[in-house]
Amino acid sequence: MSEGKDQDQGKGRLSLRPAGRPEVGRTVDAGSVRQSFSHGRSKVVQVEVRKKRGPSPAGAGGRSGGSRAGGGRTLTAAELAMRQRVLQEQKKEAEDAERRDAERREAEKIRILSAAEEARRKEEEDKRLAEERAAEEAAASDAERKARIDAIKPIEVKAPVVSAVPIPGEVTLAPPAGRLRPLAERAIMPAKPLKPAAPARTPAAAPATEKDVSAAQTLRLRSGRGTEGEEEQRRGPARNKAVPPRKNSSGRKGDTGGGRRAGRIDVQAAIEGDDDKTRSLASVRRQRERERRQAELERLRSDQVKVVRDVILPETITVQELANRMAARQGEVIKALMKMGVMATVTQSIDADTAELVVEEFGHRVRRVSEADVELGIEGVEDTTEDMLPRPPVVTIMGHVDHGKTSLLDALRTTDVAAGEAGGITQHIGAYQVTLESGAKITFLDTPGHEAFTAMRARGASITDVVVLVVAADDGVMPQTIEAIKHAKAANVPMIIAINKMDKPGAKPDRVRQDLLQHEIVVESMGGDVMDIEVSARQRMGLDKLEEGILLQAEILELQANPDRAAEGAVIESRLDRGRGSVASVLVQKGTLRKGDIVVAGAEWGRVRALVDDRGRQVEVAGPSMPVEILGLSGVPAAGAPFVVVENENRAREISEFRQRKLKEHQVAGQAAARGTLDQMLARIQAGVQKEVSVLIKADVQGSAEALQTTVLKLANEEVGVRVLNASVGQITESDVQLAKASDAVIVAFNVRATSQARLLAQREGVDIHYYSIIYQVADDVELLVRGKMAPKHREKFLGYAEIRKVFEISKVGKVAGCFVTDGVVKRGCGVRLLRDGVVIHEGDLSQLKRFKDDQKEVTKGYECGLSFAGYNDLREGDVVECFESELIPA
Repeated sequence: MSEGKDQDQGKGRLSLRPAGRPEVGRTVDAGSVRQSFSHGRSKVVQVEVRKKRGPSPAGAGGRSGGSRAGGGRTLTAAELAMRQRVLQEQKKEAEDAERRDAERREAEKIRILSAAEEARRKEEEDKRLAEERAAEEAAASDAERKARIDAIKPIEVKAPVVSAVPIPGEVTLAPPAGRLRPLAERAIMPAKPLKPAAPARTPAAAPATEKDVSAAQTLRLRSGRGTEGEEEQRRGPARNKAVPPRKNSSGRKGDTGGGRRAGRIDVQAAIEGDDDKTRSLASVRRQRERERRQAELERLRSDQVKVVRDVILPETITVQELANRMAARQGEVIKALMKMGVMATVTQSIDADTAELVVEEFGHRVRRVSEADVELGIEGVEDTTEDMLPRPPVVTIMGHVDHGKTSLLDALRTTDVAAGEAGGITQHIGAYQVTLESGAKITFLDTPGHEAFTAMRARGASITDVVVLVVAADDGVMPQTIEAIKHAKAANVPMIIAINKMDKPGAKPDRVRQDLLQHEIVVESMGGDVMDIEVSARQRMGLDKLEEGILLQAEILELQANPDRAAEGAVIESRLDRGRGSVASVLVQKGTLRKGDIVVAGAEWGRVRALVDDRGRQVEVAGPSMPVEILGLSGVPAAGAPFVVVENENRAREISEFRQRKLKEHQVAGQAAARGTLDQMLARIQAGVQKEVSVLIKADVQGSAEALQTTVLKLANEEVGVRVLNASVGQITESDVQLAKASDAVIVAFNVRATSQARLLAQREGVDIHYYSIIYQVADDVELLVRGKMAPKHREKFLGYAEIRKVFEISKVGKVAGCFVTDGVVKRGCGVRLLRDGVVIHEGDLSQLKRFKDDQKEVTKGYECGLSFAGYNDLREGDVVECFESELIPA
């Protein structure tokens, strides 16, 4: 069988590769291996060794290159250079990473080896000292034992005599009994053992003899009946003959007597443990290596040096995270907390102060951080005087409603801005930049005048350089004018008084100046330091003087900014545009804002996709004091929030997530505060459930939504509360309708409309949607809703007086007062008050009203009657009875 396989070895290997194809670029090396089995069988198998594909030889490369050239275009020199540069950079990065990993592994290895070497030296030193002490103790004990032995005189003892016959006077021992030979041996075997001559040893027979000896030794070991010496003594001279080698009964070549059975285990050997099976050298080496590593780890654990770590602690941290940062067991950390009186599980959070005490107890260093640290350095560095350049002034136009603010700005811009405003009033801030004939630029911010837009007016005052207070000459100083003065004083900005509507016949500018004195505003014409200019927006009168005054005030202020830095500013207004997404009107205060910058505005962030100026034109950059609209934010930022340009998206995302988390916590805290304490909740439950009006506000811009929310919340009272579910920007969606349905709320839409799906859902669910464009109407309608929720009030109506002339005692009834009606009328069942000496001593109901033993419904003035009070009998002559009744009046 083996010969047939040897013949098959010379045949060609079966393959799908053509016979004439050269073996070029092969990734597999083929070869044959002979396998040997029991009973003398063998087999030749084919073995393939896979190898890595390497660069093909020149011939193959030329061939493949030719095929590529025929199939596609060849790479240009620039593409080849780019590919080579990328490959070099990747190779360099891989080498740097490999070098850093090698350095880290080498340092870790050196650290472990140094610790292990130090522990090993210490163990050897301890072992050597222990051995020296043991040797000294052993030597001392030996010397002491020898001294005690020498001090004892030895006793002479005669040895016993071995003899078959007893000897008198001596200790006689019988000789050992001889081996009793078996009957068969005595009968057949000769008296003397035969000594056959040893066979001549030839070089060819030497290996077989050695194998036989080893087989014999193996058999002797398996017997398990004593050592070799005992076996030889037991066998005797007759059984120590040389055993001839067993003839190979199988007739196989190279198979000796016990070759196949030499390494096998029989039942007897397995039971007695003489299986002569030994472990391989590799197994012994692995076992020793494991023992050595285990010993090193034990020494390191017992004698390791305490590692002091820098533990970073946020404001709150879980026990599990704290244990991981200290590389300590969780049970030890919990034990330390229990010693301090804090019972906490691994998933509970602890404050930073408690965590700091635990870290110090474990011997580590503490580094306190806060979540607000993500905002550190966001403002940038301070600008130097050399980098500062002049910038245009930012002017805010403030004043009372309908005093001509937008018309004045329209005259300055020579465009019709007021035509786009609903109801003739400005609903949100407009930011515009005006270029004068001299080339100077002025940035104007137009703020609403209605009282509901107080927050927007405050934002306009906080980001401005000069405030122009517009006062109508025919109207004088009004409440919103006073509020604008307060905002300007709080912002500490200079003020210019523009007395508008001078073209009207009833204009009285002197009265305006006199009214301003009451608010500590002294104009220049009256010896003060505040500029006052008489203008007329309709007739375009005095506009040049107003511009000159603004530029003069800007020169005095020396307004400067650094354009060569990251942009910073404030969000003037924001809204949600259907086609463009989140749109924010911003005012750049520092630096230059460019298209593509990453911006963080309040709690939102994004990449600037487009910059649009006040004329609707797209620009690439926006310098200091320039108002623009930016597109690309992730959401609608809050009006008045600061915006800043950051270096990358990760930083912007971290800051945005932190601010959103803070806003959410603030909202949750506000809701908890609105619910009140437990005592307040119990008081409300006892008094009855408080009624409330739920409102969902949707507006076109963020500032209008805030103003509407403030206006609506002011309408609440003790009996009926107003709850604003949400105040956001954008059109009304289905989720808004579902929220209003769940809370039984009214949707207030200010300059926005509902989608078709939301409109159908609102009609199906019965949700009211009210559309408004003027804020006055919103306040009036919500006030009607609040009044509709209020319970009707009780009003007391006076009926008349009756004087008690006589008191009668009637059995089973009690006391009855005989009275004379002195004023008005007395009705049966009305309320009464008993007056004695002008003091009310009782208030209750009238149970009976009689006249001449007949029940009467009422008794008018000038007639006598009998009165009986329910549950009260302390009546005296001369008391006065006051009669009244209560009626319900709707709220």
